[in-house]
Amino acid sequence: QVQLVESGGGLVQPGGSLRLSCAASISLFDLRPMAWYRQTPGKQRELVASITRGDADYADSVKGRFTISRDNAKRTVYLQMNTLKPEDTAVYYCNTYPPSEVYWGQGTQVTVSS
Repeated sequence: QVQLVESGGGLVQPGGSLRLSCAASISLFDLRPMAWYRQTPGKQRELVASITRGDADYADSVKGRFTISRDNAKRTVYLQMNTLKPEDTAVYYCNTYPPSEVYWGQGTQVTVSS
């Protein structure tokens, strides 16, 4: 069954913004720390941002530009990405934090290019 579905990616120019969404159908969603990860070809998947019930944490490379949030009533996690850079180009995934292998979805492609 579908557990986590990411959406909102696309092509954006440097300096632009995107908002990613992750619709979750996992059990006890509101109790679980959640996170966004990203991966580029040939590289390890990396943690971008995580959120518990109230606290958020960010990779140094996105701090001050990205904001993670969650709406437990909608069972959705968001990633607002501002001032995007070409190096932000990647497939973005959401998962629990730490991640569970069974929850990796298809991800959503973000391409930052002029």
